[in-house]
Amino acid sequence: MSRRPNEPPQSPPPPEEVPSEEEVVEVPVDGNLDLHLFQPREVKELVTEYLWACRQKGILDVRIIHGKGTGALRRTVHSLLPKLPEVESFQSASEADGGWGATWVRLRAVAPNEGGADPTP
Repeated sequence: MSRRPNEPPQSPPPPEEVPSEEEVVEVPVDGNLDLHLFQPREVKELVTEYLWACRQKGILDVRIIHGKGTGALRRTVHSLLPKLPEVESFQSASEADGGWGATWVRLRAVAPNEGGADPTP
């Protein structure tokens, strides 16, 4: 960028906005949940609600992106999944899908007689 000597300098662009802890982040229910935007303490509730929403939409194969890092978030996700009755199975993603930084989850289909109640009280 060039400017003429008499022009005032342009102000820098505004910094990227990062949601505060109180802000609600809208997560698209498309079968891919990226946990990088969330605090670790939010993960259990978020994963539970997201899997419920996917299942209600008929999305039965879900990729949870937890990142590689120290593996703490992966362990949290992997300890939660067996406790959820709607989870049929789960496994680490292939290298093309994120390797051990992501987990594929297979959900059970919603039975016709099964209620659609929200998982949170």
